[in-house]
Formats: sequence, C-alpha cells, structure tokens
Amino acid sequence: MSKTLNNLMEAFAGESQANRKYLAYAKQAEKEGLPQVAKLFRAAADAETIHAHGHLRNAGKIGDTLSNLKDAIAGETHEFESMYPAMIADAEAEGNKVAARYFTFANKAEQVHATLYKKMLETMENPVDVDYYNCSVCGYTHEGAFEGDKCPICGAAPKAFYKVD
Repeated sequence: MSKTLNNLMEAFAGESQANRKYLAYAKQAEKEGLPQVAKLFRAAADAETIHAHGHLRNAGKIGDTLSNLKDAIAGETHEFESMYPAMIADAEAEGNKVAARYFTFANKAEQVHATLYKKMLETMENPVDVDYYNCSVCGYTHEGAFEGDKCPICGAAPKAFYKVD
C-alpha cells in the first residue's frame, strides 16, 4: 500500500471516529440541558463526515452498489466471525463483564446486518420496500415496525426502537 493510500485510510478512520465521538458528546450535552453546545458538536460531527467521505472516495474505496454490498457483507462477517469473538474472550479473561456483554450485543447485531445485506444483494434489482428500525441499546436492525415484546438481542423494550430514515 502506498504511503498516501495508507494516510487516506488512517485519516478516514480518524475522521469517522471523531464523527461518532462528537455525536455522543452532543447527546450528553443535550442531557445536561446545553443545546448550543450540542449543536456545535453536531456541526463538527457533520464536517468530520464530509472529511471521512472525501478520504474514502480519494482512496478509491467507494465502488458501485453491488461492490459496496459485497464489501459490507465481508466487513460484517469479519466482525461477527473473528473480531468480536476475540474481543469478547479478552474482556471475559480480564473480568470486564460490561464490555463482554456489549461486545456480545454488537456481535449478534453484526450477524443480523450481514444477513440483511445478503438479502438485499439477492433482491437488489427488485427490492422489497421496507422500513428499518434499530434498537437504540444494542444496534439490532429489524425489518418493518418492531412489534415484539423485547429486543431479541438485548431484551430492551419496544420503546427503544426507532425508525431509520
């Protein structure tokens, strides 16, 4: 990998993390009754997204939709087959039950995401028009309105689900 490509991917990772971090900071500011601080964090987060997308595009990592779906399937599969199991084992070995529990939630959600991407890959030419709902606790994604008693991954109540626009 060239130094520039490596730098683009490093910058993409950093900007992506900054986006997520600033959005978490914005939520905290809102909880503390500081809407103007939250607004600034959201503005900076949006700018970081612009940077991240530019770096990814300049690295040549955005393909056509078919390629992007295949890449997403590979990424999600890596996460639930390799990445999270190792992280769960590490957290358990260190006695960090909170981290192990949340890694487990994420691992199960990634399996669902891979399945949804595979389904879309198979029906891409004639997809079913469906809304998606996410569990705000664990990241489980559900096709259609969630009507269960609790999230199948983390056990959260139905009120934890929100429609993804």
